[in-house]
Amino acid sequence: MNRIFASQTCTMTELREPQKVLDRANGKPVAIMKNSRVVGYLVPESATPEEEPRVATREEVLESLERRRSVNQPVLDYLKDK
Repeated sequence: MNRIFASQTCTMTELREPQKVLDRANGKPVAIMKNSRVVGYLVPESATPEEEPRVATREEVLESLERRRSVNQPVLDYLKDK
């Protein structure tokens, strides 16, 4: 059985009136079901992030790797022998 990532569900038939489905969901995502299986999600605009996610710069990635070196190095050394 697959996990449903929404507290509300609706059927394909109920999607004939999507505004009613969104109103019933109170601004939360709704899992769309067909034959007792999730086929998609209806996500209201209010449930989406306000800011676009941004891509980390090369410098930010290198800085993060350097900060984590003391934690990552023992794991890398252990895996080298495997």
